[in-house]
Amino acid sequence: QVQLVESGGGLVQAGGSLRLSCAASGRTFTSYAMAWFRQAPGKEREFVATINWNGANTYYADSVKGRFTISRANAKNTVYLQMNSLKPEDTAVYYCAAAGGSYYYTHWNAETAYPYWGQGTQVTVSS
Repeated sequence: QVQLVESGGGLVQAGGSLRLSCAASGRTFTSYAMAWFRQAPGKEREFVATINWNGANTYYADSVKGRFTISRANAKNTVYLQMNSLKPEDTAVYYCAAAGGSYYYTHWNAETAYPYWGQGTQVTVSS
């Protein structure tokens, strides 16, 4: 099992930047692919970005491609989401998630691939 704790959310103006962090504890961090999802008010949770165990492969939702960057520091058991050029439509609760099985490789953008989740951190972008 792995425990995940997000931080770094807050209020920012449109065009600004934030960096989210997700600290993992428990089982070996490199056993997991990691991802960020988000859920806006009144909407379903959606995939944002994912990174494999060694950082060699990353994938992004079209809505954030070119603006967001996912990365990980395995020595620190931490995954990051650098968010630039933020828009009001990026306002959501952002969740960190971990996947440890082979199902991830064919379903990396699906919630069902991630058995472990953090509590979320609020990001609010004002216009």
